[in-house]
Amino acid sequence: MQKHSTQLWLLALALGWLFDLLFWQHIPGISFAIFTLLTLTGGILILWRADIRPARNTWILVFLIIFFSSFSFLRLEPLTSFLSYLFTLLLLALLAISYQNGRWPLYSIPDYLVKFLALLGGILTEVLILQAQEKQKKKTVAPAEKRSSAFWPIARGILFAIPVLFFFTSLLSSADLVFAQRITALVEVLSLEHLPEYLFRLIYSLIFAYLIAGSFLHAARPISDEKLIGLEKPFISTFMGFTEATIVLGSVVVLFASFVLVQFQYFFGGRENIVATGFTFSEYARRGFGELVAVAFFSLLLFLSLSAITHRQQGRQRLIFSGLGVFLFALVGVMLVSAFQRLVLYEIAYGFTRLRAYTHIFILWLGLLLLTTIALELSAKQRYFTLAALLGSIGFAASLMLVNVDGFIVRENVARQESGQNLDVGYLASLSPDAVPGLVELYQAPTLEQSTRDRVGAALACIQQQEKSKDPLSDWQSFHLSRFQAAQSMKLISLVGYKFDPTSANNEVSTPQGQTYSCWQEWFD
Repeated sequence: MQKHSTQLWLLALALGWLFDLLFWQHIPGISFAIFTLLTLTGGILILWRADIRPARNTWILVFLIIFFSSFSFLRLEPLTSFLSYLFTLLLLALLAISYQNGRWPLYSIPDYLVKFLALLGGILTEVLILQAQEKQKKKTVAPAEKRSSAFWPIARGILFAIPVLFFFTSLLSSADLVFAQRITALVEVLSLEHLPEYLFRLIYSLIFAYLIAGSFLHAARPISDEKLIGLEKPFISTFMGFTEATIVLGSVVVLFASFVLVQFQYFFGGRENIVATGFTFSEYARRGFGELVAVAFFSLLLFLSLSAITHRQQGRQRLIFSGLGVFLFALVGVMLVSAFQRLVLYEIAYGFTRLRAYTHIFILWLGLLLLTTIALELSAKQRYFTLAALLGSIGFAASLMLVNVDGFIVRENVARQESGQNLDVGYLASLSPDAVPGLVELYQAPTLEQSTRDRVGAALACIQQQEKSKDPLSDWQSFHLSRFQAAQSMKLISLVGYKFDPTSANNEVSTPQGQTYSCWQEWFD
């Protein structure tokens, strides 16, 4: 990269300036996707010019980065928005550590930890190493071949002069009132009252440019004979005997089997068996699904830990251990089905909320991860569990984005109202703008019952009033497609007859049917 160091610095400085332009005093919107796309494109181009090509598997990461960054301005639901930012940054880091070899599918958890630490160190030191190499190269160049540049000495002189001038100007202004008035007038003309802010923005833009240049240089490091941790020799030496591990695993299997037997007798046996025990069906459904998901998660950790530390001879011992693992995960699968059914019953009784929707999708991906773990154990390819967990996490996050959680909640809860259940107007009004197009569509549906339309209209009236109390976002950096679509949808309807009472304790809205609803939600996750 020494031949292209000037281009590298120009790109890094441009991205540092762009970061300030997009994010300084702006709420993130389309700005994050723009910055990610330009950083990604600029990095690939500068490395390409240096004859550093991305590996084939690297393009998968590029596609995923574009996918997740685009949803940062497509969805406003909190967890979906958070995951779009999180996975974009994580995948960018993964791209930097495996840009040239594309071996990220083979990385284990220790590999990730070591390489992410190396990336952090590279971001901080690669620029210094490059500068040292350039200085060493200049020493070996003949004096006649050296070319002096006046730009950097002038730039450094200006940077050194600014604080010195600021210090003496302050002292002289205090010494003479006329001089102070002239300086004040000059400051007003040149808008120099914002000079401290400009200096701060300049400094953090330069720091950010430094970090970007370091990440590009880390991706450009020459490929050496990369040794993956645990590929040739186990990362942790096996120290637990087969008998001890079998007892631990077998006892857990017996415990889970007894629990599943109770589940078949009561939960899967029907409503009458549950009521006979003294519980109402709603009470039984309400409890347990979170604990069962936790059991599934920790069972997975237990089996993976035992698999890593247990000494097993080929043949009978390996077959017994894998068989216990398969039986364990089969029982955990039954528990997940039980947890899923409990959650469905809870949703039927009380409706959908964000947390219930998250858990709904998470159970499906956790079950798929368990099946994958069984397949890896039977095929003796446990190393690929890290890849399976990574893909499962990506799948879970992508599912939330594609489903549109708040829109899904609107559809399901309005359908419950149509079947005779209660619809919480305040909860609908508390959802993000992702829910507004769905609410408007349902409000306009000719087949919707009048009582349900009355409640949906009340939720829309609450949302409309909430938007009036917010300051409009006029800057293009904060543009968000979800917010734009919500505003366009609200223009399609006229909420005549809905009256909002700002003086009421619960911010109530009255409807054309004479009903009064609170704009505050009644339930909490």
